[in-house]
Amino acid sequence: MYNRILLAVDGSEHAERAAKEAVKLASGSPESEVTIVFVADYDNAKYEVLHSGSSVELDLKRRKKLQPIEEALAIGNINYKLEILHGTPGPTIVAYANKEKFDVLVIGSRGLNSLQEMVLGSVSHKVVKRANCPVLIVK
Repeated sequence: MYNRILLAVDGSEHAERAAKEAVKLASGSPESEVTIVFVADYDNAKYEVLHSGSSVELDLKRRKKLQPIEEALAIGNINYKLEILHGTPGPTIVAYANKEKFDVLVIGSRGLNSLQEMVLGSVSHKVVKRANCPVLIVK
């Protein structure tokens, strides 16, 4: 069973679906704990800082975005903690997952088509290529 589960989220519908799968995985063992990781993307950070009144307001906005994900874990009676990291999402998630040695990493997929993924790359694709643990990509 998976006891140390990393759930990488961005507040999207895809992340909410990934949270539901993380609940299923964690339900298999009472010792399971889910670590929710949200990466404050450097590309968006300037905009967020400029358009929020204070760091407290910015933190509240981020927490509100993550509320449905936390609720899914709470309803499933799953032990969890939340980590907000700063950086570029793909490499930051991989570095954290590899450093902390999780049993499995769960992440949502935006469903980019082949051309979009080739040009833009996708966070889930970057994570699955570089993470040292099994990765569950949820569509």
